[in-house]
Amino acid sequence: MHSIKKVKYLNDYKLEVEFNSGEIKVVDLSNHLDGEIFEPLKKVEYFKTVKVNPEFETIYWENGADIAPEFLFDLGKEK
Repeated sequence: MHSIKKVKYLNDYKLEVEFNSGEIKVVDLSNHLDGEIFEPLKKVEYFKTVKVNPEFETIYWENGADIAPEFLFDLGKEK
């Protein structure tokens, strides 16, 4: 099971994500922001506010949007 230890905004809709396994991947979410909860994230300035939720060990935004670590791991490209 994957969990996220760190996240860093890179550019556009790309994040650098460090997983509990020590693997670091670049994740491009530009084509994965569908649905009402993700609408605010389409504004890059808001997208940049991404954080790691230490309780659930995944990424989230203050509006309640979050994305499963397994999805991020599968989508990500090795750095």
